[in-house]
Amino acid sequence: MLSRIAESMFWIGRYVERAEATARILDVHYHLVVQDALIDESAACAALLAVMGARGAISENVTLEEINEVLGYSLAHPSSIAATLFAARENARGAREAISSEMWETLNATHHALGGRVATARSLGPNSFFRYVKERAAVVGGLVDSTLCRDDGYRFLVLGRALERVDMTARLLIARATVADTPGGWVTTLLCCSAHEAYLRTYRRAVDASLVAEFLLLDRSFPRSVLYSLTEAEAALADLDRQQARSGVDDEARRLLGRSAADLEYRRLDELLAELPLHLGELQNTVAAAASAIADRYFRQTKPMEWSA
Repeated sequence: MLSRIAESMFWIGRYVERAEATARILDVHYHLVVQDALIDESAACAALLAVMGARGAISENVTLEEINEVLGYSLAHPSSIAATLFAARENARGAREAISSEMWETLNATHHALGGRVATARSLGPNSFFRYVKERAAVVGGLVDSTLCRDDGYRFLVLGRALERVDMTARLLIARATVADTPGGWVTTLLCCSAHEAYLRTYRRAVDASLVAEFLLLDRSFPRSVLYSLTEAEAALADLDRQQARSGVDDEARRLLGRSAADLEYRRLDELLAELPLHLGELQNTVAAAASAIADRYFRQTKPMEWSA
């Protein structure tokens, strides 16, 4: 496979996942601030900007409308929903031979309809916009699973999607672990990860901070947990490696992800919780280093792309 096509598939996976995750986070955050009169809107919005890596995008006295503009509608901000969907469509246009026609049509139609959706959101509210983005991302995910051959292109797309999920879940857990606990705070974290119902079915009890951290970090069955995504990314890299060594692992990205997965899986939960922000920060650094190693090995012509400017 051409490295150009491989890189495009990798970033389609990352960008679509980032758009969906951002839509879920903004949707939950919007309803939380609107429904709870005791929440300091400016402080909550500033905290969300920090979580999304856009702390310097707005100076002070941040409002919901500004948050939605920067992280939702603006093409100028590289991690906004509009910008990531545009980037996913551009990468898909350059990799038409590696994706199905249905997948291309979905990404292309989503891009062309986004302007009207943004205009509606600015005038009538963001609810329909967030729902549209989540639905279109779900359609793309379904088409990936049902129309793509399980070849190297599919593996690069799954690899990008898995790394993005690890990074996003780690960001949300860092945000929750470093602020004062509030009623419903961990429920909000679960909702942002689309994990609330799965958590309730798994534990059959009220939301507990330690159990939420365990579920989002260590659950082997939930597709958005950190351990599940690390394992999925490592498996994709193993399938991509045509010349695996008889002993050890010579793929730096796979080594990094495998060590992180093993460290999470075999470390005691109380040890993880005791220094949760530290472990999550190391996890984010691992994802960044793994993405750089993947770019060095498979995408040699281009500089590794970053989360945000």
